[in-house]
Amino acid sequence: MSMGVKERLSPSSFIGVQGDNIISFGSGQPDLPPPPEAFEVLPHYRDFRYGLIQGMLELRQALAGQYPHSTPESFVITNGASEALDLALRVIALGDGPGDRKVLMTRPYYYSYPETAHYAGLEPVFTDTLEGRIDLDDFRTKVQDCRAVIINSPSNPTGRVEAVDTLREIEKIASDLGIYVLSDEVYKDLIYVRENYLIKGPRVVTINSFSKTYAMCGSRVGYLWSLDSELIASVIAMKTHTSMNTNILGQQMALAATHTPITFIEDQLEVWRARRDLIYRGLLDLGLDTWRPEGAFYVMPRVDHPLDFVWDLFHDHRVITYLGEWFGSPGRIRLSYALDLEKIEEGLGRIGQYLEERGSGSSSSRL
Repeated sequence: MSMGVKERLSPSSFIGVQGDNIISFGSGQPDLPPPPEAFEVLPHYRDFRYGLIQGMLELRQALAGQYPHSTPESFVITNGASEALDLALRVIALGDGPGDRKVLMTRPYYYSYPETAHYAGLEPVFTDTLEGRIDLDDFRTKVQDCRAVIINSPSNPTGRVEAVDTLREIEKIASDLGIYVLSDEVYKDLIYVRENYLIKGPRVVTINSFSKTYAMCGSRVGYLWSLDSELIASVIAMKTHTSMNTNILGQQMALAATHTPITFIEDQLEVWRARRDLIYRGLLDLGLDTWRPEGAFYVMPRVDHPLDFVWDLFHDHRVITYLGEWFGSPGRIRLSYALDLEKIEEGLGRIGQYLEERGSGSSSSRL
């Protein structure tokens, strides 16, 4: 890479990059295997016709058993959680509702949120966090003229989990204002500190996928759930003229995954917890200041000169990390610990070597 490329670094510079002795703390893709039940579909599957736009009925029936007061009509099966978010935002942007054409999101944020809002014709508005968690005072101020808010707990990129009391207060604020809450819960089964809290309300849209819990990223099966039947109908209408049905084989594999014993998720959570503990302690031992992850599989340390840090680590030490500024958090980098313990230790060793060569550690700059 030339110096010009350094200045133009983006997530696309690293997504899919592998081999050549590279240790990647970059993309958030589970390296653990999907459940065996998902593979049992493959040898005998033969149906590749168009499917229902709303999604396979049997899959929606299975999901309805996981959400209160739901029927299969409460769901739309989508091409990953990304399409669910995109469709929900575009439908909200087209409809009538309180507030301006603004959508509130926390900062740091998942790097696609602002762009997805822009594509929907909405204006992103940011509420900054305190130690990676929502500041309710700032939230109350910023939300007043918004049409929707996006909540992501556990969070990508911070790994933080919002307090239940905070989520309940957001429910009340949103209900009082009559605005939509888009709750991105793709990491809901990867929480180390408590059970997941499902945000409730008449205008709540919960977004999830089979990518993280079941390590099925490439099958591109996600979904949205809402008790707002008008929104569901509008999402289906829009999807009819955009992507049409979601991956039929992927949906069948997702249905099989819903029959996986709970011990599969519990066992994988313990793997993630061990990795979390290793990378968190390792970064602290290297002198890097970071929040302790409480869910998902990300950690976000503060560093000096982040662009140099990310560039030099990759160019000289074959270690991929992501710039915090891509997530609205300059002064930090994001590391995914979706790799085995041996590779985490090797990666930490290379980071330590780099810091020793550079002669500096963490930065004093804050959000």
